[in-house]
Amino acid sequence: MNPRIVATVFVKEVVDALRDRRTLLVVLLSSVLLGPLVLVALSALVGNLEERAERRELVVAAPERAPTLVNYLQRQGFSVRPAPPDYEAQLRRAALGDPVLVLPPDFEAALQRGAAPVVEIVSDSANKRSEAGSARLQRLLAGFGRERALLTLALRGVAPDVTEALRVRERDLADPRVRGTQITGMLPFFVLMAVLYGALHAALDSTAGERERGSLEPLLANPAPPWAIVLGKWGAVLAVAMAIAVLSCFSFVPAQWLLRSDTLAALFQFGVREALAFIAVLAPFAAAIAALLMAVAIRCRSVKEAQASAGLVVLVASLLPLAGVFNRGEQAAWQLWVPALAQNTLMTQVLRGEPFGIVQWLVPPLVCAVLAVLALAFVAARLRQAAVR
Repeated sequence: MNPRIVATVFVKEVVDALRDRRTLLVVLLSSVLLGPLVLVALSALVGNLEERAERRELVVAAPERAPTLVNYLQRQGFSVRPAPPDYEAQLRRAALGDPVLVLPPDFEAALQRGAAPVVEIVSDSANKRSEAGSARLQRLLAGFGRERALLTLALRGVAPDVTEALRVRERDLADPRVRGTQITGMLPFFVLMAVLYGALHAALDSTAGERERGSLEPLLANPAPPWAIVLGKWGAVLAVAMAIAVLSCFSFVPAQWLLRSDTLAALFQFGVREALAFIAVLAPFAAAIAALLMAVAIRCRSVKEAQASAGLVVLVASLLPLAGVFNRGEQAAWQLWVPALAQNTLMTQVLRGEPFGIVQWLVPPLVCAVLAVLALAFVAARLRQAAVR
């Protein structure tokens, strides 16, 4: 096999891929900008939640009914705002973003009698903003109940410590970067999709596209072995996919400058080191997916037919990372043997700052290499059959 032939085919395929500038521009923009845009949108959401938390405002219907409770809430640093008359309608249409605390008319009288007044927290489960504030309001009411109970015992000469059989102190072992992946865990998925769609256009154009244009037969008429042609085409598709992977990974570095949330900015530490680790993890996957897409498209006679067939590959590759979402326990060993899922798992470890073991370094590239060789052998066999005919 002459390396010059491989290089000639490679240059020819790269030039063909760059010729369709409109499609290439759409792929680049969607692949490179989608992840940072989602990160910025997520930052805006977290920043909005932090801003609401800093306001420390509660909505209470008829707060004049419970001055004792209002006093407790104000001592906790919260301000009390009267609820609008149509608070139920506003909660249903998401115009009101806080749950409403409804107090009974005999609240103070019930406290004086030693009875437990019934209060109501009104929210709408379809209104996620109000639903998120319900837990905070429940904790405040539970704290008010404990304070009243302790005061009652103290008035009767009972030490408050008698009611506490034990004291609980929580300790979180998670690293800050690990906690950050609960928010930024979808970034590896966007990078995987960027590589997949980056290879898709080039793979279809170099196989089914050439057959549809009638330029594949003259190429096969040249005295070049099918393997040289296949490697040249595959190298061009891989180069396009890796170029988009590099741009997509490094686009997250400047995207951090646009984060509105200080908490998210502190948790999401993505620099050049993490971007290079992402690229190292993605390179075997890009090689395998480029060969697989070529193997699917070489059977088709038109780009439209190839797009329909490649849609199944895209669907499976996009669904595989979801298996890690449903696995809440320890990472299963079989995940490293599944392309796309293995890369998603390893990139999540990079975000967490966890080192790779020898098995994690070897198994995913080995699986991708076997898949790439089998797919390229199939493409070469199809080209050999086409050249004979």
